Amino acid sequence: MWVIVEGRDDADMTSTPLHGEDAVRAAAERLLEAAADGIACAPVRDLIGPGDLSAAYAVQRRVVDDRLARGARVVGRKIGLTSTAVQRQLGVDRPDFGVLFDDMGYAAGDVIPYRAVLQPRVEAEVAFVLGADLADGPLDLAQVRGAIDHAVAALEICGSRVRDWDIRFADTVADNASSGAYVLGTVRRSLDEVVPREVRMTMTAGGEVVSTGTGAACLGDPIEAVAWLARQARDLGDPLRAGQLVLSGALGPMHSVAPGDSVRADITGLGTVAIDFGPDFDEEGS
Repeated sequence: MWVIVEGRDDADMTSTPLHGEDAVRAAAERLLEAAADGIACAPVRDLIGPGDLSAAYAVQRRVVDDRLARGARVVGRKIGLTSTAVQRQLGVDRPDFGVLFDDMGYAAGDVIPYRAVLQPRVEAEVAFVLGADLADGPLDLAQVRGAIDHAVAALEICGSRVRDWDIRFADTVADNASSGAYVLGTVRRSLDEVVPREVRMTMTAGGEVVSTGTGAACLGDPIEAVAWLARQARDLGDPLRAGQLVLSGALGPMHSVAPGDSVRADITGLGTVAIDFGPDFDEEGS
Protein backbone atom coordinates (compact mmCIF):
# COMPACT_ATOMS: atom_id res chain seq x y z
CA MET A 1 0.00 0.00 0.00
CA TRP A 2 1.03 3.60 -0.46
CA VAL A 3 -0.29 6.99 0.54
CA ILE A 4 -0.61 10.17 -1.51
CA VAL A 5 1.02 13.08 0.31
CA GLU A 6 -1.45 15.97 0.44
CA GLY A 7 -0.52 19.42 -0.83
CA ARG A 8 2.42 18.29 -2.92
CA ASP A 9 2.88 19.69 -6.42
CA ASP A 10 5.27 18.76 -9.24
CA ALA A 11 7.91 21.20 -8.06
CA ASP A 12 7.77 19.79 -4.53
CA MET A 13 8.37 16.28 -5.89
CA THR A 14 11.62 17.28 -7.55
CA SER A 15 13.04 19.61 -4.89
CA THR A 16 14.77 16.68 -3.19
CA PRO A 17 16.32 13.88 -5.23
CA LEU A 18 14.39 10.64 -4.94
CA HIS A 19 15.63 7.12 -5.46
CA GLY A 20 14.24 3.61 -5.76
CA GLU A 21 10.83 3.02 -4.26
CA ASP A 22 10.39 6.66 -3.26
CA ALA A 23 10.84 7.75 -6.88
CA VAL A 24 8.40 5.10 -8.12
CA ARG A 25 5.81 6.14 -5.55
CA ALA A 26 6.17 9.85 -6.36
CA ALA A 27 5.84 9.20 -10.10
CA ALA A 28 2.69 7.12 -9.62
CA GLU A 29 1.20 9.81 -7.37
CA ARG A 30 1.86 12.45 -10.01
CA LEU A 31 0.13 10.46 -12.77
CA LEU A 32 -2.82 9.46 -10.60
CA GLU A 33 -3.39 13.05 -9.53
CA ALA A 34 -3.35 14.17 -13.16
CA ALA A 35 -5.90 11.50 -14.08
CA ALA A 36 -8.16 12.36 -11.15
CA ASP A 37 -8.06 16.13 -11.73
CA GLY A 38 -8.11 16.02 -15.53
CA ILE A 39 -5.06 18.29 -15.60
CA ALA A 40 -1.92 17.00 -17.33
CA CYS A 41 1.26 16.93 -15.26
CA ALA A 42 5.00 17.26 -15.76
CA PRO A 43 6.88 14.24 -17.13
CA VAL A 44 7.91 11.59 -14.61
CA ARG A 45 11.29 10.81 -16.16
CA ASP A 46 12.84 13.40 -13.83
CA LEU A 47 11.84 11.11 -10.97
CA ILE A 48 12.60 7.63 -12.29
CA GLY A 49 15.13 8.33 -15.04
CA PRO A 50 14.49 8.44 -18.79
CA GLY A 51 15.58 4.88 -19.51
CA ASP A 52 14.93 2.83 -16.38
CA LEU A 53 12.59 0.18 -17.76
CA SER A 54 12.03 -1.66 -14.47
CA ALA A 55 11.17 1.57 -12.64
CA ALA A 56 8.79 2.65 -15.39
CA TYR A 57 6.86 -0.64 -15.27
CA ALA A 58 6.86 -0.46 -11.46
CA VAL A 59 5.10 2.89 -11.73
CA GLN A 60 2.64 1.42 -14.22
CA ARG A 61 1.92 -1.42 -11.80
CA ARG A 62 1.07 1.08 -9.06
CA VAL A 63 -1.22 2.99 -11.40
CA VAL A 64 -2.93 -0.25 -12.46
CA ASP A 65 -3.28 -1.44 -8.86
CA ASP A 66 -4.97 1.83 -7.97
CA ARG A 67 -7.52 1.33 -10.77
CA LEU A 68 -8.16 -2.24 -9.65
CA ALA A 69 -8.66 -1.12 -6.05
CA ARG A 70 -11.31 1.32 -7.30
CA GLY A 71 -13.25 -1.49 -8.97
CA ALA A 72 -11.92 -1.54 -12.54
CA ARG A 73 -11.55 -4.90 -14.29
CA VAL A 74 -8.76 -5.89 -16.70
CA VAL A 75 -10.06 -6.97 -20.13
CA GLY A 76 -6.80 -7.11 -22.06
CA ARG A 77 -3.62 -5.32 -23.09
CA LYS A 78 -2.44 -2.75 -25.59
CA ILE A 79 0.88 -2.64 -27.38
CA GLY A 80 2.52 0.69 -28.10
CA LEU A 81 5.57 1.99 -29.93
CA THR A 82 5.27 -0.64 -32.66
CA SER A 83 6.16 1.88 -35.37
CA THR A 84 9.86 2.26 -36.16
CA ALA A 85 9.31 5.96 -36.86
CA VAL A 86 7.90 6.53 -33.37
CA GLN A 87 10.66 4.43 -31.85
CA ARG A 88 13.27 6.63 -33.52
CA GLN A 89 11.46 9.74 -32.31
CA LEU A 90 11.63 8.56 -28.70
CA GLY A 91 15.10 7.06 -28.98
CA VAL A 92 14.03 3.50 -28.16
CA ASP A 93 14.40 0.16 -29.90
CA ARG A 94 11.46 -1.73 -28.43
CA PRO A 95 7.68 -1.55 -28.05
CA ASP A 96 5.88 -1.21 -24.73
CA PHE A 97 2.54 -2.35 -23.37
CA GLY A 98 -0.23 -1.31 -21.02
CA VAL A 99 -3.44 -2.62 -19.49
CA LEU A 100 -6.98 -2.27 -20.88
CA PHE A 101 -9.81 -1.83 -18.39
CA ASP A 102 -13.50 -2.53 -18.85
CA ASP A 103 -14.44 1.16 -18.71
CA MET A 104 -12.18 2.04 -21.64
CA GLY A 105 -14.33 0.32 -24.26
CA TYR A 106 -16.91 2.12 -26.38
CA ALA A 107 -19.31 0.61 -28.91
CA ALA A 108 -19.34 1.57 -32.58
CA GLY A 109 -21.59 4.60 -32.96
CA ASP A 110 -21.05 5.86 -29.42
CA VAL A 111 -20.12 9.45 -28.70
CA ILE A 112 -17.04 9.75 -26.49
CA PRO A 113 -17.09 12.75 -24.15
CA TYR A 114 -14.18 14.85 -25.35
CA ARG A 115 -12.62 15.14 -21.91
CA ALA A 116 -12.96 11.42 -21.15
CA VAL A 117 -9.39 11.09 -22.41
CA LEU A 118 -6.69 13.65 -21.67
CA GLN A 119 -5.10 15.12 -24.82
CA PRO A 120 -6.70 12.53 -27.12
CA ARG A 121 -4.96 11.19 -30.20
CA VAL A 122 -6.45 8.42 -32.34
CA GLU A 123 -4.76 5.58 -34.20
CA ALA A 124 -6.14 2.66 -36.20
CA GLU A 125 -5.16 -0.90 -35.36
CA VAL A 126 -5.90 -4.57 -35.79
CA ALA A 127 -7.26 -5.96 -32.53
CA PHE A 128 -7.37 -9.62 -31.55
CA VAL A 129 -9.52 -11.59 -29.14
CA LEU A 130 -7.84 -14.66 -27.69
CA GLY A 131 -9.52 -18.05 -27.66
CA ALA A 132 -6.82 -19.74 -25.56
CA ASP A 133 -4.32 -18.84 -22.85
CA LEU A 134 -0.79 -17.83 -23.79
CA ALA A 135 0.93 -18.95 -20.63
CA ASP A 136 3.03 -21.99 -21.56
CA GLY A 137 5.12 -23.23 -24.45
CA PRO A 138 7.40 -21.33 -26.82
CA LEU A 139 4.89 -18.52 -27.45
CA ASP A 140 6.07 -18.37 -31.02
CA LEU A 141 4.16 -17.17 -34.07
CA ALA A 142 2.48 -20.53 -34.70
CA GLN A 143 1.26 -20.86 -31.10
CA VAL A 144 0.00 -17.27 -31.01
CA ARG A 145 -1.86 -17.70 -34.30
CA GLY A 146 -3.54 -20.79 -32.91
CA ALA A 147 -4.60 -18.95 -29.76
CA ILE A 148 -6.31 -16.08 -31.60
CA ASP A 149 -10.06 -16.52 -31.95
CA HIS A 150 -10.64 -13.57 -34.28
CA ALA A 151 -9.38 -10.22 -35.51
CA VAL A 152 -11.37 -6.98 -35.62
CA ALA A 153 -10.72 -3.39 -36.70
CA ALA A 154 -10.10 -0.97 -33.83
CA LEU A 155 -9.58 2.68 -33.07
CA GLU A 156 -7.45 3.37 -30.03
CA ILE A 157 -7.90 6.75 -28.39
CA CYS A 158 -4.51 7.30 -26.83
CA GLY A 159 -4.23 9.80 -24.01
CA SER A 160 -1.36 11.23 -22.04
CA ARG A 161 -1.45 12.41 -18.47
CA VAL A 162 1.87 14.15 -19.29
CA ARG A 163 1.54 17.77 -20.31
CA ASP A 164 1.79 18.52 -24.06
CA TRP A 165 2.70 14.87 -24.79
CA ASP A 166 6.24 15.70 -23.63
CA ILE A 167 7.09 12.03 -23.25
CA ARG A 168 10.03 9.71 -23.53
CA PHE A 169 10.02 5.94 -23.13
CA ALA A 170 9.87 5.97 -19.33
CA ASP A 171 6.99 8.46 -19.30
CA THR A 172 4.71 6.50 -21.62
CA VAL A 173 5.45 3.15 -19.96
CA ALA A 174 4.73 4.59 -16.52
CA ASP A 175 1.54 6.19 -17.85
CA ASN A 176 0.07 2.78 -18.75
CA ALA A 177 1.45 3.08 -22.30
CA SER A 178 -0.55 6.30 -22.86
CA SER A 179 -3.80 4.35 -22.86
CA GLY A 180 -7.16 6.07 -22.94
CA ALA A 181 -10.09 4.35 -24.67
CA TYR A 182 -10.91 2.17 -27.66
CA VAL A 183 -13.72 1.18 -29.97
CA LEU A 184 -14.01 -2.04 -31.97
CA GLY A 185 -15.58 -2.62 -35.35
CA THR A 186 -18.41 -5.07 -35.86
CA VAL A 187 -16.78 -7.35 -38.47
CA ARG A 188 -14.98 -10.33 -36.95
CA ARG A 189 -12.60 -12.41 -39.05
CA SER A 190 -10.66 -15.57 -38.27
CA LEU A 191 -7.03 -15.75 -39.36
CA ASP A 192 -8.17 -18.06 -42.13
CA GLU A 193 -10.15 -15.14 -43.55
CA VAL A 194 -7.70 -12.24 -43.16
CA VAL A 195 -3.89 -11.89 -43.17
CA PRO A 196 -3.15 -9.10 -40.66
CA ARG A 197 0.26 -8.12 -42.07
CA GLU A 198 -1.31 -7.54 -45.50
CA VAL A 199 -4.18 -5.26 -44.48
CA ARG A 200 -4.28 -1.64 -45.64
CA MET A 201 -5.65 1.15 -43.48
CA THR A 202 -7.06 4.59 -44.24
CA MET A 203 -8.20 6.83 -41.39
CA THR A 204 -10.21 10.00 -41.83
CA ALA A 205 -11.24 12.80 -39.48
CA GLY A 206 -13.92 15.21 -40.59
CA GLY A 207 -13.89 13.48 -43.96
CA GLU A 208 -10.20 14.22 -44.60
CA VAL A 209 -7.53 11.51 -44.76
CA VAL A 210 -5.25 11.91 -41.73
CA SER A 211 -3.42 8.58 -41.58
CA THR A 212 -2.64 5.62 -43.83
CA GLY A 213 -0.65 2.47 -43.28
CA THR A 214 -0.44 -1.29 -43.51
CA GLY A 215 -0.29 -4.30 -41.24
CA ALA A 216 3.42 -4.60 -41.91
CA ALA A 217 3.96 -1.23 -40.17
CA CYS A 218 3.17 -2.94 -36.86
CA LEU A 219 6.44 -4.73 -36.02
CA GLY A 220 6.33 -6.31 -39.46
CA ASP A 221 3.18 -8.27 -38.57
CA PRO A 222 0.53 -7.57 -35.90
CA ILE A 223 0.68 -11.23 -34.87
CA GLU A 224 4.40 -10.85 -34.17
CA ALA A 225 3.47 -7.95 -31.90
CA VAL A 226 1.09 -10.21 -29.97
CA ALA A 227 3.81 -12.88 -29.67
CA TRP A 228 6.19 -10.26 -28.25
CA LEU A 229 3.53 -9.19 -25.76
CA ALA A 230 2.76 -12.78 -24.76
CA ARG A 231 6.40 -13.41 -23.84
CA GLN A 232 6.69 -10.13 -21.92
CA ALA A 233 3.46 -10.74 -20.02
CA ARG A 234 4.49 -14.26 -19.04
CA ASP A 235 7.93 -13.09 -17.92
CA LEU A 236 6.23 -10.56 -15.63
CA GLY A 237 4.01 -13.26 -14.14
CA ASP A 238 0.72 -12.08 -15.68
CA PRO A 239 0.22 -14.07 -18.90
CA LEU A 240 -2.44 -13.40 -21.52
CA ARG A 241 -5.65 -15.33 -21.03
CA ALA A 242 -8.47 -16.63 -23.19
CA GLY A 243 -11.13 -14.01 -23.76
CA GLN A 244 -8.77 -11.07 -23.44
CA LEU A 245 -8.52 -8.33 -26.04
CA VAL A 246 -5.17 -7.25 -27.49
CA LEU A 247 -4.74 -3.96 -29.34
CA SER A 248 -1.71 -4.83 -31.42
CA GLY A 249 -0.38 -1.38 -32.32
CA ALA A 250 -0.80 1.42 -34.81
CA LEU A 251 -0.89 0.81 -38.56
CA GLY A 252 -0.15 4.47 -39.26
CA PRO A 253 0.50 7.80 -37.52
CA MET A 254 -1.64 9.01 -34.63
CA HIS A 255 -3.91 11.98 -35.19
CA SER A 256 -4.88 14.59 -32.60
CA VAL A 257 -8.63 15.13 -32.36
CA ALA A 258 -10.71 18.17 -31.51
CA PRO A 259 -14.15 18.44 -29.89
CA GLY A 260 -16.88 17.31 -32.26
CA ASP A 261 -14.56 15.34 -34.54
CA SER A 262 -15.75 12.19 -36.27
CA VAL A 263 -13.04 9.61 -36.91
CA ARG A 264 -13.35 6.62 -39.23
CA ALA A 265 -10.89 3.91 -40.21
CA ASP A 266 -11.26 1.48 -43.09
CA ILE A 267 -9.11 -1.64 -42.87
CA THR A 268 -9.17 -4.07 -45.77
CA GLY A 269 -10.67 -7.40 -44.79
CA LEU A 270 -11.94 -6.04 -41.47
CA GLY A 271 -14.34 -3.33 -42.55
CA THR A 272 -14.92 0.03 -40.91
CA VAL A 273 -14.75 1.33 -37.37
CA ALA A 274 -15.83 4.84 -36.41
CA ILE A 275 -16.32 7.05 -33.37
CA ASP A 276 -17.59 10.55 -32.65
CA PHE A 277 -16.26 12.93 -30.02
CA GLY A 278 -18.60 15.15 -28.06
CA PRO A 279 -18.18 18.89 -27.57
CA ASP A 280 -15.66 20.24 -25.11
CA PHE A 281 -16.94 20.56 -21.54
CA ASP A 282 -16.55 24.34 -21.62
CA GLU A 283 -18.38 24.58 -24.93
CA GLU A 284 -21.39 22.92 -23.33
CA GLY A 285 -21.49 25.75 -20.82
CA SER A 286 -21.51 23.42 -17.84
